[in-house]
Amino acid sequence: MTELRWLDPDSLDFPPSSEALASPNGLLAVGGDLAPARLIAAYRRGIFPWYEEGQPLLWWSPDPRTVLTPSTLHISRSMAKFLRKTAFRVTFDTDFSAVLRACAEPRDYTDATWITADMRRAYEELHRRNIAHSVEVWDGTELVGGLYGLALGKVFFGESMFSRRSNASKTGFISLVRELERCGCELIDCQMPTDHLESLGATTISRAAFVQVLDRLCNEQIPSCWRNMPARVQH
Repeated sequence: MTELRWLDPDSLDFPPSSEALASPNGLLAVGGDLAPARLIAAYRRGIFPWYEEGQPLLWWSPDPRTVLTPSTLHISRSMAKFLRKTAFRVTFDTDFSAVLRACAEPRDYTDATWITADMRRAYEELHRRNIAHSVEVWDGTELVGGLYGLALGKVFFGESMFSRRSNASKTGFISLVRELERCGCELIDCQMPTDHLESLGATTISRAAFVQVLDRLCNEQIPSCWRNMPARVQH
């Protein structure tokens, strides 16, 4: 049985993702911190933090991995019709803090949240460094949906999304994928499978294949397009 490794606080090294536990799926290491350099090092290796308040800092790399390529984005007929008629307005990096707070709110199925105060501070810092980004969906002046994640090279690592109106999170996600395709992004990491993501074209690949493609795509830089993304959904 593989033992969990405690991270060296003075090193950014992680165990190979192949050493992650099968149950719970992907649990790889414990400890360390949420410093920007460590977070970036983790994501580039296909590893992300996920823990609840009161738990030690846990690092994960599940197998298989849920991903989406912009070219395989699926928009159903009903969703396409909705997008043609919706009054939702989509913005990018307009209110990262509000999206983060909304994603951390309790869900219908649980009062717990993995987006702890320390996590919020860590991703706020990555946002200040132009690494973490947000998508906001507005109904008038009300924030009704959105998502956030990290952009490294030609990969966008999705972290969390929320929705307060029907189709709000789908509208934000579709708008993001379209803009990422325009910018030259090749892969969107969705981490774990959900019916919501699968309906949009997400699929699974092996962890080994995911880590291999990250090694290439995270080192291929593209011009930052976040500052130039449109403020309104383009139908």
